[in-house]
Amino acid sequence: MPDARDFVRLHAHEAEYWSGELCFVDVPIIGQRKNTLHLIDEDIARAHLPGGKIQRFRLALASKPFDVFFLAHVPTTSLDNAWNLSALRGCEQARTRWVQLISRKAEGVEGYRIENARDADAFPEPRWPAQPLRELIVMAFSPDRMIDRADHPALLRLIGAKQPLA
Repeated sequence: MPDARDFVRLHAHEAEYWSGELCFVDVPIIGQRKNTLHLIDEDIARAHLPGGKIQRFRLALASKPFDVFFLAHVPTTSLDNAWNLSALRGCEQARTRWVQLISRKAEGVEGYRIENARDADAFPEPRWPAQPLRELIVMAFSPDRMIDRADHPALLRLIGAKQPLA
């Protein structure tokens, strides 16, 4: 949610549009400056990667004003960390109102300030897509960004294994 840099709403129906905790890794990609987030099967992650490379969080269907949809990261671990705890609180509040998370780092404070839109009706209610969350996740993490086997090229890159030539 903080990366949105705007007001955000999260889908109110948690059972339908918030995932359980999922497992992710950042993978370096040739020609890209930033690593790319990949969804990884939990068993594969535990079998092949050190815990420090694995990220765990939930995904929730989110919208910026005027139906700009994305999958928000909802923290599930290290909730004693001020950043994660304040992000989680912001996610929970965003189920019923427009919320923006503002870093307090410049103030020398760890965590986010949760800022509500001044007017509750400042933006129209999102017109949520009808697709199930699972479909939206599959669309966001196309097959090349879903590590579901031990010979997946992204996993081979992470463990420093030689990749077969195409």
